[in-house]
Amino acid sequence: MADFRLIERFVSINGEGPRAGELAVFLRFPGCNLRCSYCDTAWANLPDAPTMPCTITEVCGYVRETGVRNVTITGGEPLLQPVLPELIAALAEIGCRIEIETNGSLSIAPLAGLSARPAFTLDYKLPGSGMESHMLTENYAYLRHEDTVKFVAGSLEDLDKAREIIETYALTEKCHVYLSAVFGKIDCRDIVAYMETHRMNGVRLQLQLHKFIWDPNERGV
Repeated sequence: MADFRLIERFVSINGEGPRAGELAVFLRFPGCNLRCSYCDTAWANLPDAPTMPCTITEVCGYVRETGVRNVTITGGEPLLQPVLPELIAALAEIGCRIEIETNGSLSIAPLAGLSARPAFTLDYKLPGSGMESHMLTENYAYLRHEDTVKFVAGSLEDLDKAREIIETYALTEKCHVYLSAVFGKIDCRDIVAYMETHRMNGVRLQLQLHKFIWDPNERGV
């Protein structure tokens, strides 16, 4: 019997974050509790999205066979999945470095307390996403140096809000902080100019590498 279902699994490079450009195994879960205006994986959240049945043993076997140490657990929204603690423990047991990409609306506290603690990449959904009211800033109490908070901006209003949150919670003193552009909505040069104007030390501009290497709509990369 399957322990859980995945929408896809594949090997590619991390397109963003501290390990951008490094090989990683991606495990993508279906379903999300948010509906962001710019979502690039909306297809994974549809009720009839095709999924594959998996067991933890099988997934660990797949990861081991790839020979790739980095594992990125994504979605959808992976924190909706009750299997995560057991899956993380099993992947850690075979020597994986685990990163969880989460939309920032659900508590990371239960997983932050695991002995095999994963690294977290937390989104902060800015006004242009339409989902800002769902953000759970209590998560910032659990951040460590290896974690990341990511702001995907599509306008100057979004950038103003990102700067406010970064300063209010002193995020650059706690973890990695990245600004990223909503693909096709804002010129990255404008983000750089904004960073320069506001002396945003400790913040990095991030380009989604996979969208420059492959078609922006291509799956499994």
